[in-house]
Amino acid sequence: MSNEFKNIKKILVIKLRHIGDVLLITPAIRMLKDAFPDARITALVNSGTEDALKDNPLIAEVLSIDRSILKQPLLPRARYEFYFVKKLREQGFDMAIDLTGGDRPALYSFLSGARYRIGHEQAEGFAGKKFLYTHRFSIDRDKHTVLQNLELLERAGIKVGDRRGGACPRPPLAVDFYIPEQDEEWLKNILREKGVREQDIIVHIHPTSRWLFKCWKDEAVADVIDRIQEQYKAKVIVTCSPDKREMDKANRIIGFVKNKPISFIGNIDLKKLGAISKRARLFFGVDSAPMHIAAAVNTPVVALFGPSGAFHWGPWENEYEGQENPYNKKCIPCGKDGCDGNKVSDCLEDIGVDEVMEIIERYLKR
Repeated sequence: MSNEFKNIKKILVIKLRHIGDVLLITPAIRMLKDAFPDARITALVNSGTEDALKDNPLIAEVLSIDRSILKQPLLPRARYEFYFVKKLREQGFDMAIDLTGGDRPALYSFLSGARYRIGHEQAEGFAGKKFLYTHRFSIDRDKHTVLQNLELLERAGIKVGDRRGGACPRPPLAVDFYIPEQDEEWLKNILREKGVREQDIIVHIHPTSRWLFKCWKDEAVADVIDRIQEQYKAKVIVTCSPDKREMDKANRIIGFVKNKPISFIGNIDLKKLGAISKRARLFFGVDSAPMHIAAAVNTPVVALFGPSGAFHWGPWENEYEGQENPYNKKCIPCGKDGCDGNKVSDCLEDIGVDEVMEIIERYLKR
């Protein structure tokens, strides 16, 4: 560890992004706890993403920003920002680490009053933004997101530790998602009520994403559900967020299915969703937060990627210990929201059900 950082007792980690992004900072949290074992770590995230970090024993507190305030008139917004920054400063942070790279996180980092403020060299934004940090470092943007977070800390002289034998015996680069016991009990009771036995195979399918251009065609997902249930006598559980567009898509999929699966359409929170993935033999879905949660609870993941890059966002293998990217950059995803602006990605549409089932069968035949 760098000798430059002295008397670090309170650390603020900022990640103002979506659920999956927030979940993937947990290996960096572990690295910080290894480097500063006596420090109190606080995470600052967007409202609605807190459950990704809730119950993590390495995190003392999770603060959230109400994003809806951005749509408010100037006066209530300014009042909210004033009291929020006041709350930040009262914490007395010694170090602030911006893992986001945006303008607002840079401002919060500076306004927190932390002596050491670490951020990205490449972060673009308003004039003078670079002066809000005390330390800025360039990182390899072609790496997986987990490795990008770790590289920023390593550039600052904070090294990866190994907690396998410590109080938190997890692989050093593992993504952590903690599920309360009551949510696992909830799932047991639900499955018992639906006649699912302990020895039955469960496959968790989450076919939607907040960005629908990442999603596969409805009839194909329905075909996969039918084949899994018919050929392997497995129980399929379909989940979906409460977003209306996603719920509509999930209901259309279930409408095509011959033998209706167990479904939680819009009425499932992150912890219960994690409990389902943990119980499942396999998770099948697309590039989404539930995909990352399934990988975090060590459930095998089969995920379809189209315009987004697996080399940045692929499901993270918790036993991975290397520094090289676990996903090869074999092709350059376009990063667009569908082809020709139509919100449909041809690269996903071209994937066949037989191709998908060939991969899924490897896990269900065990």
